[in-house]
Amino acid sequence: MSILISREPQGGYRLCCEQWLPASISDVFEFFSDATALEQITPPWLKFKVVTPAPIAMSTGTLIDYELRLYGIPLRWQSEIRDWDPPFRFRDVQLRGPYRNWDHVHTFRETEGGTLVADHVNYSVPGGELVHRFFVKRNLTRIFSYRQEALNKIFAGRRSRNRSQTAAG
Repeated sequence: MSILISREPQGGYRLCCEQWLPASISDVFEFFSDATALEQITPPWLKFKVVTPAPIAMSTGTLIDYELRLYGIPLRWQSEIRDWDPPFRFRDVQLRGPYRNWDHVHTFRETEGGTLVADHVNYSVPGGELVHRFFVKRNLTRIFSYRQEALNKIFAGRRSRNRSQTAAG
């Protein structure tokens, strides 16, 4: 597991995050294909909620609306799925939300008996470097760390259930 945030030469920032999960690429992608699953892997302090009615049919062009709170301030976020290539990758872009821009590529690759999940986010923030240094960078690190821990618990639990079902069957 790793999280790296760097400044981009052309402006803005890049977040790179990788983690290995003990599950098949099809199981991992299936989890990420459910837009409401994002609620399970987002820290509770954000009070994050998908407001687009479920089920959400994921494909290129799908629009998804969210609500969250940051420092007690209610925010609305809308993203569009720009690329949809199951089970290997998808890309979502913020159309409305707290960032000047947010372009998030999710990739999935089978390796070592599991799946390597990678997130690459290019983003910029209102307020520039000071806002990024004192607020955004720290919050994104906390959010993606929480996400990694939540995914580890979810997929460790699935692996245990699958083993139990196999042993019982």
